[in-house]
Amino acid sequence: MYKYEKKLNYPINIKNKDLKMAKYIITQLGGANGELGAALRYFCQKFSMPDEKGKALLNDIACEELGHVEMIATMFRQLIKGASLEELKENGLDSYYADHAKGVYPIDASGVPFSVMYFASTGDVLADLSEDMAAEQKARAIYENLIELATTEDIIGPLLFLRQREIVHFQRFKELYEYYEKILKNN
Repeated sequence: MYKYEKKLNYPINIKNKDLKMAKYIITQLGGANGELGAALRYFCQKFSMPDEKGKALLNDIACEELGHVEMIATMFRQLIKGASLEELKENGLDSYYADHAKGVYPIDASGVPFSVMYFASTGDVLADLSEDMAAEQKARAIYENLIELATTEDIIGPLLFLRQREIVHFQRFKELYEYYEKILKNN
């Protein structure tokens, strides 16, 4: 069912460590509006879609979101590469280091661990797709905030790519919502 291509959706090649940016970027891994939550949300919701069209779309986007998880994790690791313990402490990553060293762990920018409470799967097609559209808009807004915080093109480029994908996902969910809305009105 799945085929893993050993390349990122967009090349990540961050040349210089930036521990403050690493602390911000991690929110798109484990934050309430991050990529891990999106992947799990769409994967779980696909089973309630009434036809193959909806199931396929949610599955495809869930898989793409897993690719985005990989991109964010890669960015985080490159941003902390070569950092000393003192540098981690100076940038507020000492608590993170205590539990995870330099490993990748899903938290938000404040250090709150990922929770499945960040998303719902109601079984109601229109309710779930409404949540999906809102989630994509929130993720887009966070990417825009991260772009404003970023200072180098090797960080901004991938963030712009991820932001654009949120816009595309929103549009696909909106189209599916409108499709099901028409079908449900006629039944």
